[in-house]
Amino acid sequence: MTISNLFRIAFKALNNNKMRGFLTMLGIIIGVASVITMLAIGQGSKKSIQKEISEMGSNMIMIHPGGDMRGGVRLSADDMESLKLEDYNSIIGKCRYVSYVSPCVNAAGQLIYGANNTPTTVYGIAPDYMEIRKYKVEDGMMFSEQDIKTAAKVCLVGKTVVDELFSDGENPLGKVIRFNKIPFRIIGVLESKGYNSMGMDQDDLIIAPYTTVQKRILAITHLQEIICSAVSESFTEEAVDELTALLRTNHRISGNEEDDFDIRSQQELSSMMTSTTDMMTILLAAVAGISLLVGGIGIMNIMYVSVTERTREIGLRMSIGAKGIDILAQFLNESILISVTGGLIGVLLGVGSAIVVNKIFLYPIYIQSWSVILSFAVCTVTGIFFGWYPARKAASLDPIEAIRYE
Repeated sequence: MTISNLFRIAFKALNNNKMRGFLTMLGIIIGVASVITMLAIGQGSKKSIQKEISEMGSNMIMIHPGGDMRGGVRLSADDMESLKLEDYNSIIGKCRYVSYVSPCVNAAGQLIYGANNTPTTVYGIAPDYMEIRKYKVEDGMMFSEQDIKTAAKVCLVGKTVVDELFSDGENPLGKVIRFNKIPFRIIGVLESKGYNSMGMDQDDLIIAPYTTVQKRILAITHLQEIICSAVSESFTEEAVDELTALLRTNHRISGNEEDDFDIRSQQELSSMMTSTTDMMTILLAAVAGISLLVGGIGIMNIMYVSVTERTREIGLRMSIGAKGIDILAQFLNESILISVTGGLIGVLLGVGSAIVVNKIFLYPIYIQSWSVILSFAVCTVTGIFFGWYPARKAASLDPIEAIRYE
């Protein structure tokens, strides 16, 4: 019996029971559509997080003071003063794997202009901070090295601050605002970056020379943080090792003594977030894959019913010369036809559902070709696997007993 005849017989058998065939396909359709939609949502979340981290600086390295044990009590890192300007200058002069470096001190407070005020945070930084954190000046200019040396009371403001203080559309450049009681002259406006994946408004800030924040606001000489950028993302680990060795030497830490600083890279955060989203994607796909299993069981159930209903037909075919392999191929073709047709409809429904989720709920999606191919392949294998046993049962029927079957 030719393949074309086998498919023609399979089409005819399914056409005689359209509703039953569609209901059998439904499990496969829902399963494939669910898997594709869930994978698209999971991969979309992953891509969105990776993009956010990239915008923050994918090769960024953050150095904080570490906690210390004193009198059996571990002090908070906020109470430590282990990072000094000497560390910042040493990193500039001695680290080969670091391209940009900036000290960082910050303070929260109330920002006031005329009758308007808003709570925000002022960050004291060096110009390299702009390259590390991917900030750009949209209007005005960046402060200079001379401003840092003189601890000048100048600043750049984010879009959120501009909207809160200059709600009437007034140009903020050149205006004097007060952070708590300290006056600052605005010399630049930062380009908007919006919210990051953690829900933090990246435009709700002002930046000023780190010396200004140190001397005029915090009255400190140490640094709260040093932010660096590796020469490239691939050299992040080398940069971290180099920074660790340099700071241990600067702080005279030897042997097995614990570091009085803590170094974290954006790469660590990226790996952690990626592994988390991957795990969630796998869980979502596994839950959706249960529908495929249910659909496969549905195919087996219907094929069993079909074999029972057509027992006499099988006997007649075998009595006029049909071999067991022909009967096996006939019922297996019906099973594969159900799963493949359901798979095609499921692929279309899954892609369409993912697009709807993106357009209506504004959720990020990313449809990968391998997820579509994998879902389709799995539904085909499901049809073969769950259709094999009923088809094998049909092929092993005794022709005489089958003809006598009522």
